[in-house]
Amino acid sequence: MKTNLTTLLAVLILFQACNQAKKNTESTASEASTATDNLCMGHYWTEEEAKEKLKEFAATYDDQASWEKRAKRIRQGILDGLQWDKMPEVTNDFDLIVTKTMEMDGYIIENVALESFPGFYITGNIYRPTNAKAKNPAILTAHGHWEDRRFMEEVQKRCAYLARAGAIVFMYDMIGYGDSKQTTHKMPLALLLQTWNSKRVLDYLLTREDVDPERIGMTGASGGGTQTFVLTAIDDRIKVAVPAVQVSAHFFGGCVCESGMPIHKSNDHQTNNVEVAALTAPRPLLLISDGDDWTKNVPDVEYPYIRNIYKLYGIEDKVESAHFPDEVHDYGANKRVPMYRFFGKHLGLNVPEGPINEDFIKVLSKEELSVLAGTELPEGALKGDEAVMAYLGF
Repeated sequence: MKTNLTTLLAVLILFQACNQAKKNTESTASEASTATDNLCMGHYWTEEEAKEKLKEFAATYDDQASWEKRAKRIRQGILDGLQWDKMPEVTNDFDLIVTKTMEMDGYIIENVALESFPGFYITGNIYRPTNAKAKNPAILTAHGHWEDRRFMEEVQKRCAYLARAGAIVFMYDMIGYGDSKQTTHKMPLALLLQTWNSKRVLDYLLTREDVDPERIGMTGASGGGTQTFVLTAIDDRIKVAVPAVQVSAHFFGGCVCESGMPIHKSNDHQTNNVEVAALTAPRPLLLISDGDDWTKNVPDVEYPYIRNIYKLYGIEDKVESAHFPDEVHDYGANKRVPMYRFFGKHLGLNVPEGPINEDFIKVLSKEELSVLAGTELPEGALKGDEAVMAYLGF
């Protein structure tokens, strides 16, 4: 009888374990399904649907307090969608790896790598003034999905100009591009990793004795615009934001690094990139747009919506729009001018009132700007999507 009871007890324990495992599997599958259902990717709405959604959103608040209640939910939705709480605890004891230094005309370029979390590195370039002051503005710059990415002429020019004007500029790779080869670009956690890398660049800049923490800006175009307004939305240490050719009511970003995680929608809320960008308020914000992509409606749709939010604070003068109806999807010379002036105004850069001249800038080759040319990342660097995901517990 004792043996039979023991056997029965073992069977019951095994049955309960199997049943719990089944429930856990079903719960995980359900969570994954919910996350997929809540993704808002690409041209998620038509332009008309987006206009109606903005009307619905606007009906949920009518003063600063009620907007801030909505803003708090949107901000938490971004953090939850990113699974931000899964990122490891890190210190700000940075050991910046500098593999090359080049002195240019009024500015210096350093090819650098920075540890984002143990074994994972941010690669890029720091542009800084030759005659830097004791305290200087700092600007994070993020690139988009164009072929040459961080090495593009338009990227180099904006970084060099801002540096010569007095800013310490950190231009960093998207994951999987440039020198950032530890993962592929379209890995499942791309949006999380890129947002985290932006935060770590900001953390690093704020450890520098030559950086003024009250004068921190961020800009980027296309996918770099997404990185700009997402980090600015969740981190108020960014004091001035200039997202270019990306803020749209109907378009949510076409890559997994922009919309591959459910940051816009959950079971109890819905938003879009217009409201994400609006979370910049009451800090200065400049929208740059053109007539040839999903930002063609900015003067009539996106900008008025955001301006109304700034109006709730009584500071409409802190939000501006620069629209180029006859231009295309880029961060070309004409689009850079209002950005220079906006940062000049709000960060105290040395930007002239007259014509902007970028002729002093020498455009360098990929090889000259490469961080890892002839060198390797430190021992222990994570290699591959699976290794990075496993380290983070995904």
